[in-house]
Amino acid sequence: MFYNFKGLKGLLLFMFFNDFQIVLQEVPGEISLCFTISGCPLRCEGCHSPFLWKEGNGQQLTQQIFKNMLYKYYGFATCVVFMGGEWHQKELVENLRCAKTKGYKTCLYTGLDRVDDEVLKHLTWIKTGQWITHRGGLDCKNTNQKFIEVKTNKILNHLFIKN
Repeated sequence: MFYNFKGLKGLLLFMFFNDFQIVLQEVPGEISLCFTISGCPLRCEGCHSPFLWKEGNGQQLTQQIFKNMLYKYYGFATCVVFMGGEWHQKELVENLRCAKTKGYKTCLYTGLDRVDDEVLKHLTWIKTGQWITHRGGLDCKNTNQKFIEVKTNKILNHLFIKN
């Protein structure tokens, strides 16, 4: 599945985040700053966060807010994760560049099977694949989702599966 969000550009004015958390499980071995982005156009059946479908839900993720978060957690967190946001490609790429400049690794969780190369080149990791309830997430052997190290294109799903 690959969506072209270019036709939506007039509708999607600003990137908003509904939630910010420090997370330990989304990227194995990393303490991550996690921004959950609202306005998801994918609307996967069985989505656990349908409130994120509404564009503008939450707070606008301005460059100042983003840079302040990076500064505040510098030396503690090692990675920045975006849960969605690929539909705001320009803003997402700006934020990924900024995070990398500050020494953070980067990750995108997307329901798509692939994203634009302009986004991909700024990522350390990417989680791809829409949510399919009966197949489960990254911790399930039967999942359709993939956690990929971008540089090597290596699938790292085994890091999420408990013995």
